[in-house]
Parts: sequence; C-alpha cells; structure tokens
Amino acid sequence: MGTYGFLRFCLPLFPRASVEFAPLFAGLAIAGIIYGALMALAQSDLKKLVAYSSVSHLGFVVLGLFAMNPEGIVGGLLQMVNHGINTGALFLLVGMIYDRAHTRMIADFGGVGRAMPVFAAITMVFVLASIGLPSTNGFAGEFLILFGAFRDRPLYGILGATGVVLGAVYMLVMVRQVLWGEVAGAARGLADLSKREIGLPGAAPPPRFRHRIQAARVHQAGGGGGRAAPPRDERPPGRARRARRRAGAVAAAGRAALPAPGAAGGDR
Repeated sequence: MGTYGFLRFCLPLFPRASVEFAPLFAGLAIAGIIYGALMALAQSDLKKLVAYSSVSHLGFVVLGLFAMNPEGIVGGLLQMVNHGINTGALFLLVGMIYDRAHTRMIADFGGVGRAMPVFAAITMVFVLASIGLPSTNGFAGEFLILFGAFRDRPLYGILGATGVVLGAVYMLVMVRQVLWGEVAGAARGLADLSKREIGLPGAAPPPRFRHRIQAARVHQAGGGGGRAAPPRDERPPGRARRARRRAGAVAAAGRAALPAPGAAGGDR
C-alpha cells in the first residue's frame, strides 16, 4: 500500500519534490534491498526469512518508481502485483507446514520433498518466482526495474542487482535445507497437501463446516420455513455442550426473575 501511495499520490501531486528527492529515495531503496537480503540470509525461522525477503523486494519497487523513467515505473507497478502473489503464497506455505510440524525452524526440517512431494513442487514454483527466474512473473518486474535504474544511474542498477544475487542465495539455501536430503527431524510423518489445500474441485470441506452444510440442505429441502438446526447427534460435541449450558443459564435467569408466590400476595 505504501509503494502504491508513492505511485498514486506522491509522484503526480508533488512532481518537483519527487524529482528533487529521487536520489535520496533510490539510495534508501538500495539500502533496503541489501539489508533485507542480508537479514533474510541470517534467519533460522522460515517465516522471518520470508518477511525479510519481502522487505528486500519492496526495495526493488521503490527503486523502480524513483528511477523516473517509463521502464522503472512500469516494472515497479508490475513488481507490486508479483510481490503480493509470490510472498503471499510463501507465507501460506509456511503456515501449512507449521500447522503440521508445529515448528518453523529451518534446522528442524530435512527431506520434506520426500515426505510432501506436492508441497515441495508448489514451494519451488514460488521460490523460483521470488528470486526472479526467467519465465516467472518475478523476472519481468525485476528486469524492468533494474533496466530503468541503470538508465537513470548505472551505479543504482549495479547495486540493485546484488539484491538479486543475495535473494537467490538465501532462498536456495533454505530450499536445500528444508526440501532436499534425507527425511529427518520434524519432516518425519508429515502428510502431503490435501485437495482442499491445493484448491481442487470436489475436495471435502473441513469437519467443522459439514454440519452447517447439512443444516443448509435440510433448510432447503424443507422449503425455507425457518432455520433448520442439524440433528443433535450431528452437532460437534463442544457445540452441543455450549448450547446446553446456554439453555440452562437462560432457564435459571428466568426462574430468578419470577416473584415468589407469597411475595405477590403480601404486596396486595
């Protein structure tokens, strides 16, 4: 959102100030690219690694916008979209493996590609897109950004290209440690992605949603004359207990609100 704000508001509303401060913003962008890449290289947590890689990629976006030429601005805009797709997918994949292994430490994994081949294949696609491999979406944006930066000042393009090299290093080191090799550590016994997680049609919904689907079917079959509750034996045990407790509390509150029979006669 911040980089889009630069493009949508800062550049058109303050063109003279944008041109004047463009070298400052480009320098800060290059510092963010290199700093984010070095911090990602030093991480032992998968989620933190992806987070610092996001810092580095957003530095590319700012560098392209303040190159002040069509190639850089178009590359920055394209990289905003690519960053949302690639980094969002990597965060989602990290969440999937954490849900199974209950750890995000890189050292705890090994050979995940053998235990979860579908997960490994999808992860590789987004890792390669994140480092800007040709024919992936990340390549087009980063190429245009570096081309525009080099046209503005060659030093900017050279320093920005170091972020591409460092990005390949920290991503491929993580892939080698987590996905390849013999199955070890937390990777033992992990289940591969289900059809629902991949998004294939016909996948079964989670168990906690099945009773709601059944209730909707009963409601539709009955003509819609009121909300139909699922049968008692199909409700999850925890929900049934909570419903009984609420019903008991409401009944107790109703009894407490009624006056005693003797008290009503004495008032008269």
